[in-house]
Amino acid sequence: MRDNLVIIGGGAAGLFSAVAAASRLGAGRVWVLERLDRVGKKLLATGNGRCNLTNLECTPERYHGKDPAFPLAALRALPPKEVLRFFEAQGVLTRIEGDGKVYPYSNQAGSVVDALRFACEARGVRTICGEEIQRLSVNNSRFLLEGNSRYEAGAVIVTAGGRASPHLGSNGSGYRLLEAFGHKTTFLFPAIVQVKTENTLTKQLAGVKWECAAAAVVDGAVLRMEMGEVLFTSYGLSGPPVLQLSRTAGEFGDRCKICLDLLPAFSERELRLLLEHRKETLSSRLLMEFLSGFLPKRLGQVALKSAGYDLKRSAASLSQDDCQKMAQHLKCVAFPVTGVMDFKNAQVTAGGVSTRGFNPETLMSRRQPGLFAAGEVLDVDGDCGGFNLQWAFSSGYRAGLSAAEWLLEP
Repeated sequence: MRDNLVIIGGGAAGLFSAVAAASRLGAGRVWVLERLDRVGKKLLATGNGRCNLTNLECTPERYHGKDPAFPLAALRALPPKEVLRFFEAQGVLTRIEGDGKVYPYSNQAGSVVDALRFACEARGVRTICGEEIQRLSVNNSRFLLEGNSRYEAGAVIVTAGGRASPHLGSNGSGYRLLEAFGHKTTFLFPAIVQVKTENTLTKQLAGVKWECAAAAVVDGAVLRMEMGEVLFTSYGLSGPPVLQLSRTAGEFGDRCKICLDLLPAFSERELRLLLEHRKETLSSRLLMEFLSGFLPKRLGQVALKSAGYDLKRSAASLSQDDCQKMAQHLKCVAFPVTGVMDFKNAQVTAGGVSTRGFNPETLMSRRQPGLFAAGEVLDVDGDCGGFNLQWAFSSGYRAGLSAAEWLLEP
């Protein structure tokens, strides 16, 4: 039997792996080393401090990476309902909101962090904060960890996160630790983040919010569509649907456009007929007021101006072709993507350590026995809405149990 387990990183994946491992190994054999002055700091900020801890509609297409099937084994081992059972057993009541999102009933992320801390303490997990591991190596089947102090372990789980939200503890150090064993890191870019676009229009609309349909269009093909409230900013676009599209925008860059359907409740034909009716009933208006009461005033004006209309023109002068052209434009106002905001604004890192180097059933390295990884450090990222925390919990659980089983082998 091997002896102890050290977990590098005290975030969602690290704490859950510690709970899972200590449940099998017993008190004193699981250590968590956290770089910051407290565990769960990034977890405290999730869901605007409310902590969207999972999503009941957790399906494979909600996850991304070079191998989209890789997360399935871990997600099956600990599905969302089991996550809820765990937190309920720790005294955390939950509430289910739209689209399957689950929050603590307290609406405080601290409730989730406290539950994980208490679960670790109850199982005798030792937590050391302010400890960043700079070097990880192996000698005679023993792992050597070097930071402010030196540690030895029979097994190690790397749960050090990605590069998103560096002010909350993610600095990318886990990539370097795993690369020392021959693992490869894929291209990294920010995801669940605001999108930068050609901003001639968005500057004029900065601060305006509008419920619409947003589509990520690459080389003329719609790759993804989302509904929700879009926020126009001086640099581009934000809001929940844009955050969902940001991974596509980040992956394809200037090949991508975000197209907004400003009036998704109407078909193009219905909209054309409505515009023709407004032309007849509001014929005395200038175009600068033509869409008032239909769209926010500034949004209507900028949309018509971007379609090439003189706002001082009268509504009476519109032809049927004008109404058709106007309808088409309002159903698809295009914003060419110029990039995405940086990692400090991002909720998650797209890309990571290649999953080809890990067994999906155990999350153990194929290159180094006894070395495991879980959470955002791997090339797995989920959509906005609780999917990334579910991956953190599921992968942490699977890695923690697997590491415990590895240590208990004779």
